[in-house]
Amino acid sequence: MKITVDFEECLKDSPRFRATIEEVEGDVCELESKLDKLVKLCIGMIDAGKAYNAANKQFVSGIRELAQQSTKDEVIESSLTKFAESLQEMINYHTILFDQAQRSIKTQLQTFVKDDLRKFKEAKKQFDKVSEEKEAALIKNAQAPRNKQHEVEEATNILTATRKCFRHIVLDYVLQINVLQSKRRSEILKSMLSFMYAHLTFFHQGYDLFSELQPLMKQLGGQLDQLVVDAAKEKRDMEQKHSTIQQKAALQEATELDSLLDCRSFSAWRSTSDFSNDDTKLEYNVDADNGIAMEGYLFKRASNAFKTWNRRWFSIQNNQLVYQKKFKDNPTVVVEDLRLCTVKHCEDIERRFCFEVVSPTKSCMMQADSEKLRQAWIKAVQNSIATAFRDKGDDGEKLDRKSSTSTGSLDSGGETKERSLKGESALQKVLAIPGNASCCDCGQPDPRWASINLGITLCIQCSGIHRSLGVHFSKVRSLTLDTWEPELLKLMCELGNRVINQIYEARREELGARKPQPGDPRQEVEAYIKAKYVHRRFVRRPSDEELQNKVVTLSKQEKRLSSSSEHLPPKAPPPTPKLRPGSNVSGQSVKSADSGIQNSADGSREMLATTPSNNSLADADAAESPPMPATLPPPSPCKEVVFYEPKEYSSGLQLYWASCARSLPDMAEALAHGAEVNWVNTEEEKRTPLIMAVHGGSLVTCEFLLQNAANVNQQDAQGRGPLHHATMLGHTGQVCLFLKRGANQNALDIDEKTPLTIAVEAANADIVTLLRLAKMNEEMREAEGPYSQSGDETYQDIFQDFTHMASNDPDKLNRYQQHDPQRP
Repeated sequence: MKITVDFEECLKDSPRFRATIEEVEGDVCELESKLDKLVKLCIGMIDAGKAYNAANKQFVSGIRELAQQSTKDEVIESSLTKFAESLQEMINYHTILFDQAQRSIKTQLQTFVKDDLRKFKEAKKQFDKVSEEKEAALIKNAQAPRNKQHEVEEATNILTATRKCFRHIVLDYVLQINVLQSKRRSEILKSMLSFMYAHLTFFHQGYDLFSELQPLMKQLGGQLDQLVVDAAKEKRDMEQKHSTIQQKAALQEATELDSLLDCRSFSAWRSTSDFSNDDTKLEYNVDADNGIAMEGYLFKRASNAFKTWNRRWFSIQNNQLVYQKKFKDNPTVVVEDLRLCTVKHCEDIERRFCFEVVSPTKSCMMQADSEKLRQAWIKAVQNSIATAFRDKGDDGEKLDRKSSTSTGSLDSGGETKERSLKGESALQKVLAIPGNASCCDCGQPDPRWASINLGITLCIQCSGIHRSLGVHFSKVRSLTLDTWEPELLKLMCELGNRVINQIYEARREELGARKPQPGDPRQEVEAYIKAKYVHRRFVRRPSDEELQNKVVTLSKQEKRLSSSSEHLPPKAPPPTPKLRPGSNVSGQSVKSADSGIQNSADGSREMLATTPSNNSLADADAAESPPMPATLPPPSPCKEVVFYEPKEYSSGLQLYWASCARSLPDMAEALAHGAEVNWVNTEEEKRTPLIMAVHGGSLVTCEFLLQNAANVNQQDAQGRGPLHHATMLGHTGQVCLFLKRGANQNALDIDEKTPLTIAVEAANADIVTLLRLAKMNEEMREAEGPYSQSGDETYQDIFQDFTHMASNDPDKLNRYQQHDPQRP
């Protein structure tokens, strides 16, 4: 009820006025109490709402984590992600609702209480004070004696002044009361109406959100019914399979037990046991799709002093015997080539079911779980040996059906291409490099193995030791059995044993370390190789001044190379690599080109055979107009690369500038000094050595960094990876290399551009063709299934053509720079 006070009544100061004043004051006091309580309750509600939102956010985060863990199940991942997004929107709506409650209830009503009620209380204090003064004046005026005129006049004057002040104060007080009574209605209704509208908006937004989500929920409901039916069917199938296998195992055990009790011979027992162990593959199949002829668990005797036995998963694949401790571990090679080994029973040791595989350099003792399994493994090894010899005899230089597991080959198809160098071709070219005719570590002549990330040749014993170091130290490949990609062969010809030994054996004589000789015990050779490559004890550490001079020299060398490349004479544009008739890329037909690629690839082999092992670019700077070496394409001018004075010099900075200057010996030296291959230059937009190698324009330096575990997708401060930079610079050969090495062509830079977008804007037909072909091949492989390795033959042929042009005739891929040399 609204209580107002009449202004006329207040001047009379009647009892009715006083009663009204008391009623108003009591009502305002109660109003203040209720408003304070409501504000406190609102604060509690807001705090509880914030706690609810925080808990709800954690719940949504748990849903997102579950979705990320279910990446292999597209339905669960997409559904949970959508649900998490919707719940996050509801959390945002709740946050808005609580903010509105704070503004409309808490803030607005607190302001009303603090401002308007405070003014009322101040006016009440003044009214009470002047009322008391008026009452005192009246009493004094009434008590003034008639015969004392001066006291009468004084009392009269005080009463007159007090009444005048009272009328002024009481009018202000009544005005404040009436204003407060009028404002309380609007303030309370305004705040509550605002709060209710916030609720209305909240529920409208929630309704709209879940209306959009409803079709998906209905669709998932239908799928859920089918999933329940499928799960029940799968359960029945698995129960049937479980029962069948259980019966099969019981029958096998009964058959074996009867055979043993009858004391029949092993051959008779084997003939009655027609049931193979379900946990072990007993059949030998050399033409298996995955290249694994046989696999299963065996106990292996260690070569340590205690001769401990460990259970490992063995397999025969690609004419090699390998084993793993865990599925994700890289296979450890026991026998490099089964043609060089023999297998025999071992009956002179205490353990049963043992057999031994003996190679020219070592022997491996293994134990099967039963006599049947031992015979199966021995037969499998013997069949692999026979198959390897037969394949060798039938096809001379025939390669293994699959690449060696340690080669790191990244060809998507896995098939051998005619123009890929192999066998004696690769052997002759690599051994022609000075120092490569003997093993890098022990000096054994006529090596047949190589470490592709170090660029050295090895004998069979040292190659086995290098394999045991792990691929992060050395990647071993056969010079006669494996296929060699052109860029990898050029990498081998750029380095060589002489260059690497100058780095890794710089302090060997100073420390008095003896280098192994052919025929030394394996333990001594292994200790020396670990000291050389793992611990790097013989590497000479440069002083700060030497390191600074090296970095400055490399930066100047890079500038001279860039300036000299700006004046290279233009050449006629080459033909585009041929597509098969009817093939197309992204719906665009590609015309058949002239057949000059094969000729260029053949002609380059003569050139490559005479390439020196250490093509020091610093020597080329001394000449006025030096011819560019055959193994390094002319670099593209890079105006963005500017040498600066760094805060401190490091081996990472040396690798950074050596990559741009295309100096492989200096890069190898930096890695030997402990440089991080993915070192980031924070003062140069977070660029990496691989990005600088792209700007240097050399395919071989990029290959060298990739073989030493450089991240092909690491981005700079602009969000651009090596593939972005190679596309912007028009380096077609590098684009081809990065795509083969798994570069992500869907990556976006800070301008939201992919490499394909950049190539299309630059009208670079070659790079657009490569990117679209790679995308098409990836989609085809995904459509064929997760285990498909074949890909499209057109894609493989085109990439082979670009690979050979980039390695053997790089000028043919410089059309982009020739047509528009001012483009960055």
